[in-house]
Amino acid sequence: MSFFCLLWVPFFYLFRKSLMSEGNSSGGVWALLLGSIIAIVQFFLGYIIIPGGFGVSRFIFGFIEIVSVPVLIPVFVYFLMILFRGFSGEIDFAGFALLWLFPVGALRALSWSSMNDPILLILVPLLWTALAAGISFFITWTANNFHVLKLIVSVLCIIILPVAAAASYWAFFSQQTLLGYGLLAVTNIPLAFSIGSGVSKY
Repeated sequence: MSFFCLLWVPFFYLFRKSLMSEGNSSGGVWALLLGSIIAIVQFFLGYIIIPGGFGVSRFIFGFIEIVSVPVLIPVFVYFLMILFRGFSGEIDFAGFALLWLFPVGALRALSWSSMNDPILLILVPLLWTALAAGISFFITWTANNFHVLKLIVSVLCIIILPVAAAASYWAFFSQQTLLGYGLLAVTNIPLAFSIGSGVSKY
């Protein structure tokens, strides 16, 4: 399971790139560098939020420390870098976030390996890739042929996705397996659309 946590994000990145890449995406070096710095800092500092069981605190812990914020940070950083610096390559939020998660996944696999928990070592990497690809899908979908209605739908979905992902982690941890699988499926719907749109180009 530790190998899955270590290798899933790089595997998915290469799989997605083979389907969807039309050129060199921008910011790859920055993603690996900043992701490595953040991952190392988090590894030595440990968790800021300490969960208190199966309730709201566990959901907040999953949202901030485990599932959603680790993906939202590189997406936000990439947005700021595009806004203030600009890139010469193709804009790719998912690619940047996935590259950022390479070192994050590696160090999390190292720190979680002793627990041998499939929720952390298998579910969480799946949720990371679903969030990275899903958020990128809605950003791209809105940017292409912009419309106010599409913007509203995309913003709502970008807000809902991280909540659903953290809720999936919480449900599995709370042994509500059926709810966990349902939320996992919902979280992966935009990912399926993003892959389908990439395949349809060829």
